[in-house]
Order: sequence, then structure tokens, then C-alpha cells
Amino acid sequence: MAKGKQQVEWEFFGELLRERREAAHYSREDLGARVFVSGTYIRLFEQGLRKPQLNLAQRFDEILKTSGLFERTWRKLINKSPYAAYFQAAADLEDLATKICEFAPGVVPGLLQTAAYARAVTRASNPFATEEYVEEKVSSRLERQTILADENRPVYWVIVHESVVRIPAGGSAVMAEQLEHILACAREHKVLVQVLPFAAGAYPQMGKMIKLMEFEDAPPTAYTEAVYSGNLLDDPAVVKRSQAAYDLLRAAALSPEASLALIESAAEDYRRCANST
Repeated sequence: MAKGKQQVEWEFFGELLRERREAAHYSREDLGARVFVSGTYIRLFEQGLRKPQLNLAQRFDEILKTSGLFERTWRKLINKSPYAAYFQAAADLEDLATKICEFAPGVVPGLLQTAAYARAVTRASNPFATEEYVEEKVSSRLERQTILADENRPVYWVIVHESVVRIPAGGSAVMAEQLEHILACAREHKVLVQVLPFAAGAYPQMGKMIKLMEFEDAPPTAYTEAVYSGNLLDDPAVVKRSQAAYDLLRAAALSPEASLALIESAAEDYRRCANST
């Protein structure tokens, strides 16, 4: 996958970090111990594969005595982010997660969307937007998917409601490609996918998406989203309840094998329909 502009800019941040770390004669492990993350995370930051949060940028300045350089650079890059303000914090945490569990009741999760599908759902929500706006949103969504491409990708578990599979967003050809992409990701062991079937009836968190994230050096977090708003939940009791709801969704969903069979059947139906028109 080609690098996006944001990724290149975060690689600049990482190169800056490496230069200042080496000038201070710190190993990655030394610096990590001083800012309370592992040496592995320092390597990922330096390679531009992960984005540090603001408090880490501030710690880099403190330890490396860089007079606010990393905080200023961080704020400049964040202000240029293509993500909606309410999603920015969740996008940053995706970069740091070691495990992501997601339930999608209405659309394919962003980390699994194809360009054509992302374009269709973006256009549906923004019918009067310019092509430039739509393409920027599509590009940023695809750029997020780089976390599934590197060797340190998180464990990724997705449950989608059957409606996600059955609603022909973008038309038959777009849906066929989208479902085939999900199948390919599952077969490459980048994601474990389950489908919550219509037959399951009522289910926990009716109609609400949920994303659970676990980290190497921080407590787990939950993220939920409503209309043009998002909630990042870190209260341990609330996260525990969210995890319990996800466990119930897992129990009600089809097995991974049956889920892939359903997705494959739907993809074939969409492909036949697309080819017949």
C-alpha cells in the first residue's frame, strides 16, 4: 500500500526522535524506561508505524531537553489530521493497540473498507461535498489500515451484523469487491471475522458500534460512536461492562467458519448480479 502524506509526516517525527535520542546517548530501551513505554514502542514511533499521544511527546521534550520541539511538532501534525475531531483520540489509540475487538452493526469497519466502499458510504453521508473532500476521507481511511500491514499489527477481531453484508452499499460490484477483501484479510490471518445473523434477534448494544482496545503499557479502553459524536471510555467499570457485552455478541454470532461461508456466498451473489448487468 502506498504511503499517505500523514504517514510520511509521522515518519519525519520518528526520524527527529531517533536523532535526538541518539544525540542524548540513550538506547531505545533507556528512553522507553524514562517515558514509561517499552523499547519496542520507541522503535515503532521512530519508524513512523505508531503515533505517540501528546503526553508522550511532552515526556520526550522533558527527557531529551528539546524545549517543546516534540510537543509543537505533534500539535502541528494532529491539527493537519483528516479525522473528525471526535474520532482523533480513538485513531491515535488504534496505532498503539495490541488487540482490537470491534462490533459493526451498520457498515464495514474502517480498517477493512475498500476504497470503493469507503467512497460510497462517505458520499452517502455527504451528498453535496466536493470530490476533493470525499477523496481526502477515503485516503485517510485507507491510511489507517497500515496498522494491519506491519509485523507488529494488533490482534484484530471483528463482529459484523448480517445487515452489513446484505446492504449493497455502492452497488453489487462494490459489495462483491468489499466482501472479497474481507475474506482475503481473514485468510491472511489479519482479522478474525464473525457475523451476527438476523436470526439472532435482539442483541446487546442494539444498533451501537463498539471498539475495545488493549495495550501493552496501559489499561484497556472502549470507544463508542453516535451521530457525529464519539465517546472514549476508560473507566474500568464501564470498560468491563463493554467487554461483557462483546462477549455476549461473540456467543450469539456464527462461528468464524460459518461466518466466512456466509460472506463468501453473499460475495458470489453480488458478483453474479454485477456481471449480469
